[in-house]
Amino acid sequence: MPRSPRSNNIDRLLRDWAYEPGRPVVRRAVGEDGRELLQMRVDMGVLQLETTGRPDGEKPEGFPTYYDLLVSAAFQEGTEFALNAERQQEVDREFVQFYHRRICWLTLNEYERAAEDAEHSLRLMDFSSANAEDRDWAMLHEQYRPFVLFHKVQATALTRLQEDKPEAAVEVIGSGLQSLAAIFAQHGAEEHYDEDLFVVKLREMQESIKSQFHIGPSLAEQLADAVATEQYELAAKLRDRLARKVERK
Repeated sequence: MPRSPRSNNIDRLLRDWAYEPGRPVVRRAVGEDGRELLQMRVDMGVLQLETTGRPDGEKPEGFPTYYDLLVSAAFQEGTEFALNAERQQEVDREFVQFYHRRICWLTLNEYERAAEDAEHSLRLMDFSSANAEDRDWAMLHEQYRPFVLFHKVQATALTRLQEDKPEAAVEVIGSGLQSLAAIFAQHGAEEHYDEDLFVVKLREMQESIKSQFHIGPSLAEQLADAVATEQYELAAKLRDRLARKVERK
């Protein structure tokens, strides 16, 4: 009796794993060769992502990611290097892929891996903005810098909490807020900084950690308060302590 053709539909998979509007639906999976995979349920199907390298599993011209390929090409081509339309399209693809995997890691509470993917996106954004002749194209990605930075700071702080290092988590958030402030200043939008959603959320997270773990003001906060209240001798001492702490890092 002839065998029936193998079905390529995923009807049962979609039926048994419902999509939930408004929230990411993510799970771990195992490939035929035993490798770890991630799956994300989307509106009309399923995304399957690799957990290392590029989320689609490709190695552009043998490089781990397209970003790595671009860095090598820029070095080899020198002044002739350009982000042409084809390269821009590939950059767009990689941004989207790493965004999806970052959301997967955050959903699964894999914060360190989420931070790593956010850092990759920020590096790709830095490279694109530095080399793009089409500024409008570069800004399409730059507009998401605060969002990606927020994810990186959030994920890194949560990693520190998983390591039972609440003071380090508070410091991570403080540094992240400074980086966000620099972005707003760069674009002349300082007046919108305090009301920005990502700034508000990071400040709330920072205060929550301080309250839960009974953490007092940081050296930087004490220094700012001493300067504001004109306690200059105390400010000088705090500044020296802060400088020594930075040197030790």
